[in-house]
Amino acid sequence: MITRSEATNALCQAVGRDDVDFREGQWEAIEGILNYRRQIVVQRTGWGKSMIYFLAAKFLRKEGRGMTLLISPLIALMRNQNVAAEATGIRCHTINSTNEDEYFQIRELVLSGKSDLLIISPERLANDAFRKGILEQIADKIGLLVIDEAHCISDWGHDFRPNYKRISRLLEHLPKNVPVLATTATATQRVVEDIEKQLGEGVQISRGNLARESLYLQNISLLRPEARLAWLSEQLRRNISGTGIIYTLTTRDANGVAKWLRQTGVPAYAYFSKVLPPEDMDAQLRTELEARPDWQRICLNGEIKKNQEEKSKVYRIFLEELLLANRIKALVATSALSMGFDKPDLEFVIHYQRPKSVVDYYQQVGRAGRGIPLAYGVLLHGEEDDKIADYFIRDAFPSEENVRKVLELIKSSPNGFSIPELKKQLNIRAGKMEKLLEYVMSDTPQPIVKDGSKYRATPYIHTYCLPTETIERLTTIRRREQAQMDAYVRTDHCLMHFLCSALDSPLVHGSCGQCAVCRPERRLPETTNPELVQQAATFLRLADLPIEPRKQWADKETAAQRFGIHSAKIPEELAMEEGRALSRYGIGEFGQLVQKGKYETHPPRFDDQLVEACAQMVLKWAPEKWPSWVVPVPSHRSSLVEDFAVRLANRLRLPCVSCFKKNVETQQQKEMENSAFQQNNILNAFTVEGSLPPGGCLLVDDMVDSKWTFTVATAVLRQAGAEFVLPLALADSSNGGD
Repeated sequence: MITRSEATNALCQAVGRDDVDFREGQWEAIEGILNYRRQIVVQRTGWGKSMIYFLAAKFLRKEGRGMTLLISPLIALMRNQNVAAEATGIRCHTINSTNEDEYFQIRELVLSGKSDLLIISPERLANDAFRKGILEQIADKIGLLVIDEAHCISDWGHDFRPNYKRISRLLEHLPKNVPVLATTATATQRVVEDIEKQLGEGVQISRGNLARESLYLQNISLLRPEARLAWLSEQLRRNISGTGIIYTLTTRDANGVAKWLRQTGVPAYAYFSKVLPPEDMDAQLRTELEARPDWQRICLNGEIKKNQEEKSKVYRIFLEELLLANRIKALVATSALSMGFDKPDLEFVIHYQRPKSVVDYYQQVGRAGRGIPLAYGVLLHGEEDDKIADYFIRDAFPSEENVRKVLELIKSSPNGFSIPELKKQLNIRAGKMEKLLEYVMSDTPQPIVKDGSKYRATPYIHTYCLPTETIERLTTIRRREQAQMDAYVRTDHCLMHFLCSALDSPLVHGSCGQCAVCRPERRLPETTNPELVQQAATFLRLADLPIEPRKQWADKETAAQRFGIHSAKIPEELAMEEGRALSRYGIGEFGQLVQKGKYETHPPRFDDQLVEACAQMVLKWAPEKWPSWVVPVPSHRSSLVEDFAVRLANRLRLPCVSCFKKNVETQQQKEMENSAFQQNNILNAFTVEGSLPPGGCLLVDDMVDSKWTFTVATAVLRQAGAEFVLPLALADSSNGGD
């Protein structure tokens, strides 16, 4: 049996110092693992939970016992865990979407006993190849099962992921003497009780004080986005030193905030799941990125979508490395950069908007100050916070109607359906479809299974019912969490005490003695420079967003019938050029003017300011292919776009043609949820009557979201003789999607 003295020596070797000892509870947890116990460890971020299972994995191997299986939620977290594990002297491997080409090599190492620690995501438990090819073959040889960020396995948890329910099934198939360790920094008492229930009888629970002595917390109310942008730029340049993370709720805001900061002299870059390098990326950084072997290995002539995904993965790793090396000031990130990102000297975490829950906030702000005496945790909050939170709550679970439609369709075919096939028949967004299928498959017994790319019915599909009571209960909880965060930003009591109390770990003395409430003399300024606010308002008003051309048809068969093509790729002779959108819908002066002209003016009409702004944008944009004429996207419902296009054409001194017509009535594109329906809804709607003028055109619409209206309209115009098509929209209303 490993002694504490031996374990302490191993700890010193792992951290590279000879004067360290275990924190209270660390050795006890390791000892419990070595004695086959099941445990839950709830300790603050930076306390050293990962050191428990790294050293335990090493000691288990030393005693001739099995390897450790670690279930971890995020790829960024896996990368950090991999590096840290190897520093302790154990052979660590990871299987995730970024290293699929190494799968068989890692599989051989695992099966041959040459791996001490295997890290996977909970979604890997749903992968047939992994279950049959690895998991079933090592199930009776696992020496330790670790569930990191264990709050995710609970129905009460902050980030419920259906595949975490598969862990309960895994536990049922493990020998009873296999030790299990569940770790988290953010579990309320009711979450701990739920995890305990799923781990089984005899679970030992270790809870520590969640207070973070190094964090200086401050809340600042700046309702307008231009005020928050101005505050960020000013404070990051003048008062907040070091490097950090700025969290936003949406990818659109991550891009916008990062772009604004770069324009005002703060080197910051957006970070989210599908992020790609921005046009204005620093030239030296772009050169370094493009020189990376992992970037160069991406096949330029392969599948377009896969290339984009691979580039995004490499780019995110590059961004993490830049921040870790202090070569940029900040990453402007969504929750994709949260649990597990480890930079001990991170000096600030700033939230551009209010997070969904205290758990979310504590997880994210806890990235700062892990290895330094003082770091800022600043929560800005604005007028859009509730609207965004409401969207996430409504979108969290599949609807009964969508579940019924999907299951009925899958039942109808013994061969099942792939997601692209389901998209062609059901007007459900691809992201929603994937979440729905994942949610339904996580139930026991499974009503559907995934066989390769197809989803097939099982006999249990006939009795499956969506757990509406559970969904209603969770939705109610999330509403409470939303209200709790609203109370946090408004409280005039100790901020750290509020957070810890919400996580069932209240401060002994009732206050931390160092947050903005306890130490108001250290507050960061809460006012903003009026000139900088005006610059930010101009930035928001002149968003000048690129409209990237679509590369592929969503439904190749229908596109082939319409345009006589033979490939899913949109041919160059039918493709549009890169376009521009003047604003983000509803954001900034111009975005609000678009909203007003469309829905609040009677009769609907876009303000002359928008005509002038679009004209200036076109002149500034100065595309190499200057348009010879202007054409509006036709509509049966309103002459709003046509009226605007005529006025814009007059301002640009170009003719506005009227031979582009809409020949069939269609449903509104905003009602179409996925690419196949968006494409096919509009595919046969347009025609050209007569002949087009020579040259290329400026194609004008009020809104752009999926880009399918522009894509199809362009193909029709190009087939009718337009040399090129430049799309222009007054506003971008997109929120992601497929």
